[in-house]
Amino acid sequence: MAENSSIEWTNHTLNPWVGCAKVSPACDHCYAEGWAKRAGTPELWQGQRRRTSAANWRQPLKWNREAQAAGKRVRVFCASLADVFDNHPAITDGWRQDLGALIRATPNLDWLLLSKRIGNAGRYLPLMFPDGVPETVWLGATVCNQAEAVRDIPKLLAAPVGVRFLSAEPLLSSLDLREWLARIDLLIVGGESGGQARPMHPDWVRGLRDQCAISGTGFFFKQWGAWGEAQPTASPYGKAKSFQWSDGTRSVRLGKVAAGRLLDGVEHNGEALLRLEAERQAECSGLER
Repeated sequence: MAENSSIEWTNHTLNPWVGCAKVSPACDHCYAEGWAKRAGTPELWQGQRRRTSAANWRQPLKWNREAQAAGKRVRVFCASLADVFDNHPAITDGWRQDLGALIRATPNLDWLLLSKRIGNAGRYLPLMFPDGVPETVWLGATVCNQAEAVRDIPKLLAAPVGVRFLSAEPLLSSLDLREWLARIDLLIVGGESGGQARPMHPDWVRGLRDQCAISGTGFFFKQWGAWGEAQPTASPYGKAKSFQWSDGTRSVRLGKVAAGRLLDGVEHNGEALLRLEAERQAECSGLER
């Protein structure tokens, strides 16, 4: 899926602005905060926000032309180093209106707006899209535990958008989403990576896979993260660090690449949603002819 992004479930990433603050247990080991420190701009996680360059903002126009020429739809994740619905005062109404205009100007792109502040969507979406949210907007909320799911999924469902998705990454507990999944198009699940990564129980992932199969929701398993599931073979991990769960399950610290993204030998790429996308693409092609 990724083209100009290392994120498996998107083709491109656009950051209209950068900077954020921790608002969830999922933020405890934020990779973007680490990026800011390495880039010499720790102030972006200490109260500042910064709009990115005009050249960066022009990139989606190029992606839109390329997608149109190829006759396909392309996904853009907005934003990996910020939060579209951050209510920081440095993020002006003008920035949000400019982003809304850019989304309107790129109809061949599907824009994935993922937020840990989904409660602010009702305030900012009308500002960005005074004539209504376009169908090309996919609205998503991050839920890392059951408390966040209970608090935030109803807010996501209340938003006037065509496609809704959830990101359970990093997944920090088991989740029961059966109450809402029938109205969710895509669920992205992943474990935590990085030096301080917390392990993820394999059964948490299997439970969500099975819930999605019943509801017809697309299930995308992005990664195990730093900790993979120990296999029942004779000591294949050498001196790798391991973690024993209370039920006897063992997780092994392998690193993101070695742990991979197979669940019970299967790669899950949101097949239910992919079928829906194919139908929508066929409908658009029929209209064009």
